[in-house]
Amino acid sequence: MERAIEIVELLLRDRPGPIYVRKQIVHNSHVVADLASHGAVFVDELDEVPRGSTVVFSAHGVSPAVRAAAEQRRLEVVDATCPPVTKVHAEVRRLAGRGDTVVLIGHADHEEVEGTLGEAPESTVLIETPEDVDRLEVADPEKVSYLTQTTLAVDETQEVIEALRERFPALRGPGSEDICYATTNRQNAVEAVAEDADVVLVVGSANSSNSVRLAELARRLGTPAYLIDSARDIDPDWVADTHRVAVSAGASAPPRLVEEVIEALAGLGPVDVHEHSVATEDVLFALPRKVREQ
Repeated sequence: MERAIEIVELLLRDRPGPIYVRKQIVHNSHVVADLASHGAVFVDELDEVPRGSTVVFSAHGVSPAVRAAAEQRRLEVVDATCPPVTKVHAEVRRLAGRGDTVVLIGHADHEEVEGTLGEAPESTVLIETPEDVDRLEVADPEKVSYLTQTTLAVDETQEVIEALRERFPALRGPGSEDICYATTNRQNAVEAVAEDADVVLVVGSANSSNSVRLAELARRLGTPAYLIDSARDIDPDWVADTHRVAVSAGASAPPRLVEEVIEALAGLGPVDVHEHSVATEDVLFALPRKVREQ
């Protein structure tokens, strides 16, 4: 997510003229508003971009049809697709190419899923829950593979995979996990602190899948949890008479928003802050060549 934001920031700094971005670069309203204030122009579809302009594809990826439309309009494309998403796209092409039915586990209304399905629509089916597995119809039960959206809840996804394995014993999966490390790390952190907390606050926008999953995870563990876009969304009643408030954030939420939440909590009473770390994120992905060459 940080990589995608950095790409737009560098283009705004180093290139003249408007920089267009298809969809939200990441699913966080504050990030989008900040980039827009510096000159980024966010559009829903490519026909809103003047021919020959520079357009950035968001971190969630796009389908081959969108890439073809960009070429037809002679747009200069800078691809900010998150590398784990690019990996899933490549897996869809590989698995469909060998004749498998590819079962994609994900949410139908998410941009990442739309792009992934577009790689091999005739060979890919989308499911979300274990109950969906019972309704699956495939050409050959011996040639079924699964992939996942990168921002799903790990525990719920595992339930769907187990249901798939029970129905299709020959089921094959990806060579490595599809769920993004940033998503997994944050879920592990919430799992580690939620049961000892009186309430969990998750900083993230409502359309951020990985942020929504964090709040849902805390609730499944039995702790009240609220998804907030910023400190302004905190209801004092949520934290009244509580001793431990756990604060987490989605992968696309800027750190300053978390700091503002802690400051807001301090305004309601004395606060003793303890950081809980379950992993060190030191994975770095190279910027696109077009951006590096600037």
